[in-house]
Amino acid sequence: MNIVLYQPEIPQNTGNIARTCAATNTTLHLIEPLGFSLDDKHLKRAGLDYWHLLDIRRYPDYASFLKENSDGSYYYCTTKASRIYTDVSYAANDYLIFGPETRGLPEAMLQNVYGDSIRIPMEEEARSLNLSNAVAVVLYEALRQTGFSGLKKHGQLSSVR
Repeated sequence: MNIVLYQPEIPQNTGNIARTCAATNTTLHLIEPLGFSLDDKHLKRAGLDYWHLLDIRRYPDYASFLKENSDGSYYYCTTKASRIYTDVSYAANDYLIFGPETRGLPEAMLQNVYGDSIRIPMEEEARSLNLSNAVAVVLYEALRQTGFSGLKKHGQLSSVR
């Protein structure tokens, strides 16, 4: 599975998303410009000690991302979509694309891919969810549909008293 952040702005959100990607063996794609440096202390703190587990890729622009990633389906996550994220049948190599925190994906981009746009249902007056929460919601549905492949599905107590 792949998470794509188009021009992310807030380092803490990207750090949280990086941690989620590391924990789920999901590739994180970052499309520039970024609103922060990848050395940002808030980004690193949010990702904690998971950075060594992360497959992270950067692209100078959206066209470069598309050129290098032609396999799988693309799903554009936006509050402007009419289709709910649970109405999609995901595959293991799909790309879940999210826009920047303050403005979302550009409408010019969405006009060309509106049929592949998905949304998370929410209260009508709510503007949107936090980006890292939205990524987790959609990603875990996609992982559930694909059987949580390669992920530890069962835990156990270390000791029972």
